[in-house]
Amino acid sequence: MTRSCPACGAANEEYEDFCGSCGTYLGGSSSRRARTPEPAPEADAPAPEPEADVTPPPPAPRPTPVVAPSPPAPVAPVAEEPPRPSAPEATPEPVADEPAPAPVRPAPPAPAPAPAPVRPGRPVEPVADEPVVAVQPGVPIAQRPVVRPVVANEEPDGTPCPSCGASNRPGRKFCRRCAAPLNPGEREEPLPWWRTRWPFDRRVRAGSGRLLRGSLIALVIAGLLVAGFLLVPAGRYVVEDVRDKLGGTGEISPTDVTASAATAGHPAKLAVDGVTNTYWGAPKTGASLTAEFEKPFRLVGVTVHTGVSTKAEAFRQGARPTQADLRIRTKDGTIHEKAWTLTDKPGEQTVRTGISDVVSIEFTVREAAGQESGRPIALGEIEYFKRT
Repeated sequence: MTRSCPACGAANEEYEDFCGSCGTYLGGSSSRRARTPEPAPEADAPAPEPEADVTPPPPAPRPTPVVAPSPPAPVAPVAEEPPRPSAPEATPEPVADEPAPAPVRPAPPAPAPAPAPVRPGRPVEPVADEPVVAVQPGVPIAQRPVVRPVVANEEPDGTPCPSCGASNRPGRKFCRRCAAPLNPGEREEPLPWWRTRWPFDRRVRAGSGRLLRGSLIALVIAGLLVAGFLLVPAGRYVVEDVRDKLGGTGEISPTDVTASAATAGHPAKLAVDGVTNTYWGAPKTGASLTAEFEKPFRLVGVTVHTGVSTKAEAFRQGARPTQADLRIRTKDGTIHEKAWTLTDKPGEQTVRTGISDVVSIEFTVREAAGQESGRPIALGEIEYFKRT
C-alpha cells in the first residue's frame, strides 16, 4: 500500500516517514505504529493462602508434689495425644528433730487444653509442646509472561541512511525515517550562467509560461537577424574600433613621399626622416604632402610635430600649421576626409582614424600661424600607426 506526498505527489510506501523525492514529512509509518507497546493487562495477583488457625496451647501448670500418682490426661477424640508423664512422687527427706509432715491431698488434674481447629482436607498433625514463633507470609506466585505476536520485519533492503542507519528502497533521495539526503556527496553540476536567466531558467514549473517564453525567444532571434542585416557596417565599425583600442599599434613607414610644393632646403622626405630638428617647408597654405604605402593596412592614427623645433624658444621662429585636412584613400578607391585642428605649441599631436585597407594619406595645410616675413610653414615630423 502506498501513500502520496502532500508536497510533490510522489508515491511512497506505507512504512516510510518521509518523501523519497522532496523529503517532506509524511507522518508516522505503519511499522512504527505497530511497534508501539500496548499496556500489559494486569494479572490477578494470587490470593495468599490463609494461615492455619493454630491456637497455641496455654502453658501447662507446674505440677504440685503429690503422694499418689496423677491419672493421665484425657485425649481428644479427633487426634490422639501421647500421655504426659506424671511427675515423680516427692519423697520428703527426713529431718532430724522435726515432726513428720502432714499428708498432702493430691491436686485435681489440670484441664486438658482445647484441641486446635483442623481445616478440612488436611491431615492434622500433633501439636508439640514447642515455643510459639513467627510465621512467614505466603510466597507469591510469579506472574505468567504475556505472549504477544511478533511484528513482521518491514525494513526494506536498500541503501542505509548515513545519518540514522535506516534501510531505504532503491531510488529514494531522502531517508524515510529522518529525511536526511541519502547521497550527500552527489551534487548536480552548476548550470551555465545563461540558463539561470529568464526565460531560459529551467527550474520553473513545467508548462508555466511556456508559450510566452517561446514567443519572446522567437522575437529576439528575429530582431537580431534584422539588426544584423541592416546594421552590418555599423556593427563592423564597432567591432574594429574595439579591436583598435584593445590591440597593439606599431609605426609604419611609407614607400614614397611627395609634396605639391616645398621651399629650398626643406624637401618632403624631411617630414618622415624620424627626427624633429628638420622639417618639410610649405611655401604657403594649400600645399600638400602625400605618403604612399606598399600594402593596405588598418590605419589607427596619425601623429605630427609642427614647427621648426620642439624647443619652446625656437618653436616660434618659423611658421607652423594650425588647420589641416587628411584625405585617406583605401584600396577600393574610397576617399575618407577628416579635418584636423592643431594646437600652436611644441610637441606631438595625434588624431585617431580607424580606417581599414589604407593605401595612401594626403596631408594638406589649410591655415598657419607666424607667416610674417615670408617664413615657410614647417612640418617637423609626421608618423603613421597601424594595428598589430
